[in-house]
Amino acid sequence: MAFSLEFSRSTSHSPRERSRGASLAVPAILWLGIFFILPLLIVLAYSVMTRGQGAVVSLPLTLEHYQRTFGSVYFPVILDSILVAFITTVVCVIVGYPLAFFIGTRSNPRARQIALFLVILPFWTNFLVRTYAWQIILGEEGTINTFLMNLNLIQEPLQLLYTDGAVIIGLVYGYLPFMVLPIYTSVERFEFRLVEAGHDLGGNDWKVFWRVVLPLTLPGVIAGCILVFIPTIGAFVTPDLLGGTQGLMIGNLIQRQFRGTGANFPLGSAISAVMMGLVMISLFIQSRVGSRR
Repeated sequence: MAFSLEFSRSTSHSPRERSRGASLAVPAILWLGIFFILPLLIVLAYSVMTRGQGAVVSLPLTLEHYQRTFGSVYFPVILDSILVAFITTVVCVIVGYPLAFFIGTRSNPRARQIALFLVILPFWTNFLVRTYAWQIILGEEGTINTFLMNLNLIQEPLQLLYTDGAVIIGLVYGYLPFMVLPIYTSVERFEFRLVEAGHDLGGNDWKVFWRVVLPLTLPGVIAGCILVFIPTIGAFVTPDLLGGTQGLMIGNLIQRQFRGTGANFPLGSAISAVMMGLVMISLFIQSRVGSRR
């Protein structure tokens, strides 16, 4: 009884401690309010206003820009962006899961550290520079075409650059570490004696992986999918440099509405609001899948 009373006193917080904790959270709340919530509200407000002269917005309120967003001109770009982000995420899972599993099962800590270092090594170089490097690799006179022509496998350069495939390659290269690291964390905490137990119970390698290994490492896969899908759906640097006019995505679409003399802030804000809605929906779906698992 005395222990329970003492424990309740130690775990209860006085009003002074609660007020002190609230005061410590004030800077973070102000930061989020000024640099996240306020810009979000401005974008939502702009999206229902009328485009004025130049880049000025004015009343009356209208839903015309949302109608244009879901029209025949812009909505296919949104669907293509979702498809490209989905394919990029799937490819990152296919490539990143075996790589993370290989790193996580290394018994030598030094070898594991070297492998992780190689995974995060590209972050030492600017993302824009790495994207320009892919222009050189995939260009008509680039590394791949030159190599194939020297082997007489092709007679003329292949059109590798300014395609959807080039965009997906660039996005996979850029965001693959965001898939590998969460999966590696799950694999590192995995108890491999469960695999032996599965084999003892008559399961083959595929059944043990599907029913034991994958479910227990699924939180890392879900976290990796979130970290890859969300930024790729709004990417604009990689599609702009590697896709050209063929790789137009929703991020490029938004960028073009906010620059130049023909800027259309309300339309760009409406497309941005739709993209944020897609991000929230994807987060909700992935969180529901993770909670069920």
